[in-house]
Amino acid sequence: MVMSKRDYYEVLGVSRDVGEKEIKKAYRRMAMKFHPDRNPGDKESEEKFKEVNEAFEILSDPQKRAAYDQYGHAGVDPNMGAGAGAGGFGNFSDIFGDVFGDIFGGASGGGRGRSSMQRGADLRYSLDLDLEEAVRGTTKKIRIPTLVECNTCHGSGAKKGSSPVTCTTCGGHGQVRMQQGFFTVQQTCPECHGSGQVIKDPCPDCHGEGRIREYKTLSVKVPAGVDTGDRIRLSGEGEAGVNGGPAGDLYVQMEVREHPIFQRDGKHLYCEVPISIIDAALGGELEVPTLDGKVKLKIPAETQTGKMFRMRGKGVPPVRGGGVGDLICKVMVETPVNLTSHQKDLLQQLQKSFEDESNNHSPQKKSFFEGVKKFFDNMTS
Repeated sequence: MVMSKRDYYEVLGVSRDVGEKEIKKAYRRMAMKFHPDRNPGDKESEEKFKEVNEAFEILSDPQKRAAYDQYGHAGVDPNMGAGAGAGGFGNFSDIFGDVFGDIFGGASGGGRGRSSMQRGADLRYSLDLDLEEAVRGTTKKIRIPTLVECNTCHGSGAKKGSSPVTCTTCGGHGQVRMQQGFFTVQQTCPECHGSGQVIKDPCPDCHGEGRIREYKTLSVKVPAGVDTGDRIRLSGEGEAGVNGGPAGDLYVQMEVREHPIFQRDGKHLYCEVPISIIDAALGGELEVPTLDGKVKLKIPAETQTGKMFRMRGKGVPPVRGGGVGDLICKVMVETPVNLTSHQKDLLQQLQKSFEDESNNHSPQKKSFFEGVKKFFDNMTS
């Protein structure tokens, strides 16, 4: 009895109108899920893996896909008499090497060993800065752990006086081919792990790795105006490459600490300045801090809480150029505390004088209560 095949689109979990890119993406996902190396001894996964590969072999070929869309399985299976024909799986190894090799490492350099140069990994370092350092710029010394080329074997991994030899299992290719059912699977060589070479006598210092871990100190020049999240790239300061490959890069990411006085928003700085009732009512002059030192700030008479004063050019120079930002000072009228009896009497006398006069000394208070009265009148009408 011949069992019916599942719809190829259903096998890959895609709709019939998807493009080639989506089919390839779906194949990668399903192939990784059911690959025999990830499911050793699981017959069901092995069968599904074959089914996924068969579906991809048809749907990835425009002519075969067109025949399948028109005639179904009969259009691509020569055993069912269709003229289009699937052509068997004779060229499956080409498909496997092109798509699946990206996942498990193909013969064209997917291995991780010494048969070809490999670039070293990039590193990331978080650099904490005070606001003053970030605004003005600075130079910082940092100490980072990294992998550097072994000075004893100069990256070969072999003991001094010896060298790596060609792997006899894969003949130096780093890959071996295995027959699984009706198709050939290309896998990383289990002997050399894809390097194409083996080390008979490893270096005693790096134990055959060709690299050793150590700390190095670097000088980082931080430009003026950097902010949290900005990054500086130091080319070639990452991990050493393998087999003479180039070193990776070091990315230094800025983290600016909170400041006790200023808050930053882009190129502008903000701060709150407390003032007394007397200064708010009569006006005065205060000393306020900036990153360049103290400056005088004139407070006009009758200043209310929340009033903003802009001090131009006292902010942050943008790291990518442009005008320097401003310092915005927000005044907060401070209510006096710990009053003596005499001071309380004086305030009560002042309050009484306000009530006796017809002048409006509290315009905000008056407008607020007028609004409240109007609100309740509308509710009762």
